[in-house]
Amino acid sequence: MTAEPGRGRIADLLRAAEPAPRLLGGLIDRLAGAGILRGARSGGRPIGAAALADIRIAALAFDSRRVAPGTLFVAVTGEHADGHDFVPAAAERGAAAVIVERPLPEVAVPQLVVERTRAALPQAATWWYGDPSHQLAVVGITGTDGKSTTCALTVAVLEAAGLSSGLVGTVETKIDGVREANPEHVTTPQAPELQAALRAMADAGDRVAVVETTSHGLALERVAGIAYDVAVFTNLSHEHLELHGTFERYRAAKLGLFESLARRSPTKTGTPRAGIVNRDDANAGLFEAVVRESGARLLTYGTDPGADVRAEKIEEDAHRLRVHVVTARWSGPVDLLLAGRFNAHNALAAWAVGEAFGLDPDAIRRGLESVAGVAGRMERVDVGQPFGVIVDYAHSPAALEKVLDVLAPLAAAQGGGLIAVFGSAGERDVAKRPLMGRVAGERARLVVLADEDPRGEDPMAILDEIARGAEAAGRRRGRDLLLVPDRRAAIQAAFERAKPGDIVLLAGKGHEVSIIVGTEPRPWNERRAAEDLLAEMGYR
Repeated sequence: MTAEPGRGRIADLLRAAEPAPRLLGGLIDRLAGAGILRGARSGGRPIGAAALADIRIAALAFDSRRVAPGTLFVAVTGEHADGHDFVPAAAERGAAAVIVERPLPEVAVPQLVVERTRAALPQAATWWYGDPSHQLAVVGITGTDGKSTTCALTVAVLEAAGLSSGLVGTVETKIDGVREANPEHVTTPQAPELQAALRAMADAGDRVAVVETTSHGLALERVAGIAYDVAVFTNLSHEHLELHGTFERYRAAKLGLFESLARRSPTKTGTPRAGIVNRDDANAGLFEAVVRESGARLLTYGTDPGADVRAEKIEEDAHRLRVHVVTARWSGPVDLLLAGRFNAHNALAAWAVGEAFGLDPDAIRRGLESVAGVAGRMERVDVGQPFGVIVDYAHSPAALEKVLDVLAPLAAAQGGGLIAVFGSAGERDVAKRPLMGRVAGERARLVVLADEDPRGEDPMAILDEIARGAEAAGRRRGRDLLLVPDRRAAIQAAFERAKPGDIVLLAGKGHEVSIIVGTEPRPWNERRAAEDLLAEMGYR
């Protein structure tokens, strides 16, 4: 099968969604219609593509290790490897045909030659799985921060109104009511895995698919071929410039989700078509303009007086977050079980999805109030210690700033201060590192820098780059700035220095279950590590 088999019931659902063998002619027509088919070869000789139409395809893969007899192999050029180098291996494993960007005369397997295999892969995936997004209402949620929480709130809103909903996101996958944690460090999977999940949802009878849609997924065309119905924008700040190069290109990738609303399949009826925009974000005007140009309905949310879904007042204490919501159809308080004022915006975004679907406001409220939390998002760890411990996924300057600003008054009210433990991923956005250091240095009395996912970079070099920002904010190494690459040791150092009333923020890993060192994912659980260290200190 194409999708990563994994473990548990989700894997069973994905296996059940695999289609029966089909003839290659349908995909040839699709590639030609998309304008990316350049020709075909067989036995090293150019031939007409139609000559390959009757080849029987039994599976689809872009990893040669997953090729079995009858597989169609797509040779995608990636960040670290060129799929063309693995075509001979795919042929040896019994590939029925391959899709390539350049002819490989030394390989006897039939070849479809295309302009770009990265563009051909989603075409092949949507063909293979039978365009499942045309059988679902699809909600795409994008932005720098808040995507996972907004996804969880949106699913809760839809299901409270009786719409069975699937989810593909950073934290978990949900199909046919089955939820499983996402073990990968990838939010938007490659097109075949994503299309397999959508097919499984459609086959299981889910009516809506909520897809956490990243800039990587958009720029690398992983979501191409998905017929989005509703697009949601949370916010935009400095992130992922290692891929996009500039903030403008990063923003353009996000805008691509909203541009896709203009291309929705005419066969989809009975589902809303809407773009939902955070009016409080500085980039809102650009997103609103794209929605208007697409012809979709525009819905805005925020604290702005002109927002369609508006928070008139936000109240927060140690036990609750109350948002007074006003829409054209309803007004009243919503009591959230989530910590952090920024979650008011995530709740408003989910409410706006409910508005787009025309759901009963009371059902929307019930759905929002039912979400007790999202793994690794403002997650409290309390085993009786005299200081607070919060696990959060914040891994951008803006997200770290938001979380620390939320926690600061809570720590002050307890007579304490903030301790921030975090790092920055290797082989990712380098420019954000000193920015994150400055954010923490300006807000925390102690900054402890630790590995996040160093990958192929020198861990200490990464921490040095972050430290420069903290030093610019007045922190000094060995005093109130510690560089401890080993994350467990870093957390231990923070706990040993925590005073009663302090709040220790463990940021950057959140729900993830591994730390990537080189190419090796090493097991890691942030919450469990914190609990184990607290137990060693005598707190149980």
